[in-house]
Amino acid sequence: MADNKHIPSVYRPRKITVARAIGYGMPDMMGGGAFTLIGAWLLFFWTTYAGLTAIEAASILAIARVADAVISLFMGAITDNLYRFKIGKKFGRRHFFLLIGAPLMLEFILMWVTGMSYWYYLISYVLFELVAAMVLIPWETLPTEMTEDYNKRTMLSTARLVISSGSSFLATFLPGQLFKIFGEDSPMSYTFNAIVFAVIYMVSVFIAYKTTWERQITPEMAAKLEAKAKEGAGRTFGEQFKAYIATVKLRTFRKHLIVYLCTFTAKDTFNAVFAYFVVSVLGLSAGVSSGVLSLNIIGLPLTILVGYLLVKFSPRWVWCVGIVVELVALVGFWVLSGAGMNDLTMWLYVVGLVYNIGLGAVIATPWNVFPMIPDLDELVSGEHHEGLYASVMTFVRKSTVAVATFVVGLVLTEGGYVEGQIEQSIGTQHTITGILVFGTGALLVVALLTAATFRLNKTTHTVVKDELNRLRNGGHKADAPKETRELIEKLTGTKWEHIWATNPNQ
Repeated sequence: MADNKHIPSVYRPRKITVARAIGYGMPDMMGGGAFTLIGAWLLFFWTTYAGLTAIEAASILAIARVADAVISLFMGAITDNLYRFKIGKKFGRRHFFLLIGAPLMLEFILMWVTGMSYWYYLISYVLFELVAAMVLIPWETLPTEMTEDYNKRTMLSTARLVISSGSSFLATFLPGQLFKIFGEDSPMSYTFNAIVFAVIYMVSVFIAYKTTWERQITPEMAAKLEAKAKEGAGRTFGEQFKAYIATVKLRTFRKHLIVYLCTFTAKDTFNAVFAYFVVSVLGLSAGVSSGVLSLNIIGLPLTILVGYLLVKFSPRWVWCVGIVVELVALVGFWVLSGAGMNDLTMWLYVVGLVYNIGLGAVIATPWNVFPMIPDLDELVSGEHHEGLYASVMTFVRKSTVAVATFVVGLVLTEGGYVEGQIEQSIGTQHTITGILVFGTGALLVVALLTAATFRLNKTTHTVVKDELNRLRNGGHKADAPKETRELIEKLTGTKWEHIWATNPNQ
């Protein structure tokens, strides 16, 4: 016990309680809220109040997210290896970034002011994306660091997603209330909103820094890190690049990645164009758009329900049901666009509620599944690369979001959208509706077809964990039951002879 006093607190495991799970989940106030604000309002804010054209605003989002995606690709490797340095040993290889990232959250405010140049908006947005990646990538690895227990990991992920849902609700609800204070046509609603949320994000990240911990670095892990350091930067980089490529060779991760990217990019596409749809197609106010988007409050109880359904049924079941509900809602939006009724507000709220029910189920699933994937990776590689997988997920998602956002702006421009103008031509209205219904819908269909083949769940993960523990304890591959071999081959996409192949005793 005496030696334990010399171990930094960041490496001391504690009991995972509801309070600590909430503490872990707090950064998703930013992860869920900030990107909901950006997806729902930033393009609209820049084209309506900041004087940018649709193509200029979209290009900023695209350039910034591509730059951030490249940084994100390396953040996982940086956090995995920061323990080699004194600063990582003292503050934690993951927690160091939470500590310095907390005050940098205030940078969020800079994007939401008017009267600046194209380059100002580009630089301010790039900086925020980099700060967000610096916080989110190491933070996303913590459930795997903190515990190997499936139920405890589910508790952590569920707490995170409840907080994300609450933050997403605030991000869509609060602007509507500020519209009432500052007026529908005032940019101050957006600026004041950004100030409030930036402070919330700063406090949230610091809370996570204080309430979470990391896996203690064992002498064996330290030896591997030191060996890599001696191999030279060029070789380490080469191996790191191969490791990134290897992640998508893992069958379950590849499917998880496709569903995750398609559903979240569909959400971003929907959010980016929804304000235009409500204001310019349906002829309603931005306040109504905010009100419908704020129906994502349904995600709060749904997140808790999804945590139960993932255990009771499977991620495949939850994904498929949620996506089908979203597709039904998109048909409803298409019907409303041509209904020709005097007051569509009530029906818009009804269809919006259906959409958000499906969205809540879909959004709550990926990060409940993610903590199980590094265990599959360890069966193949013999190592645990949770930071690497989190980094790849962030890199690919932000790359596709960048392309999707740019395409939305490009299609709006080609469709005749005129910046700063509420009323748009009939052709432009059809373009907006097409993006909302068919652009979003196409992504959801791809996700649905992929999710239908997803096999990882609590039952199959239990088999994976049992076999992994057996191999860790010196068991031989030849002693594994036939059913276990077949399941692991299907989950990993790797032949049994290559499983645990890095272990010299096998």
